[in-house]
Amino acid sequence: MNAVQDARPQYLLALDQLEKLIATITPADLDRPTPCTEFTLRQLLNHVVGGVHRLAYMGEGGRAADIVPAIEDPSDQGWPAALGRARARATTAWADDAKLGRPTSAPWGEVPGGAAVGGYLMEAVTHTWDIATSLGNGFVLDDALAHSALGIAQAVLPPEARGEGVPFGRVEPVAEDADVHTRLAAWLGRRV
Repeated sequence: MNAVQDARPQYLLALDQLEKLIATITPADLDRPTPCTEFTLRQLLNHVVGGVHRLAYMGEGGRAADIVPAIEDPSDQGWPAALGRARARATTAWADDAKLGRPTSAPWGEVPGGAAVGGYLMEAVTHTWDIATSLGNGFVLDDALAHSALGIAQAVLPPEARGEGVPFGRVEPVAEDADVHTRLAAWLGRRV
């Protein structure tokens, strides 16, 4: 996990980006399909906000396996506030620098806390792409965040480490000149 030693600042930037994107969603958008074919937009929002709570729980000393990355759905207009509550909890849970080196029970095993935050940076940036793609509203994504997330993905999810128990499909082909967001999505198994 050398791609990002302390991913907390970037994770917060990723949540900033996600908050801005979620603010563009209307109730009519919530049943749209997403590149995560198992999720509608509403279900993906639930998973994403639940994932922020799961990271917070891990920062509070809990084991990822003990909590499902999901929340009780808010009202159709309640997604920005739901993300805001999750963000506040995660920010508080990971405020202590010592937690970055502490063994943390993540969904993929026991890792230093900094690696857990890095994994969730990758998840937040990737799912923000999923949401933006679903909306198709021209929302401009942050290239620097995608570069960081891609670096993490390439370090921890090599192409041969896919299959049983890994929630990412095989690396999909992309054009040589594809932008970093497309390369990240393809690395994590999205058809682009």
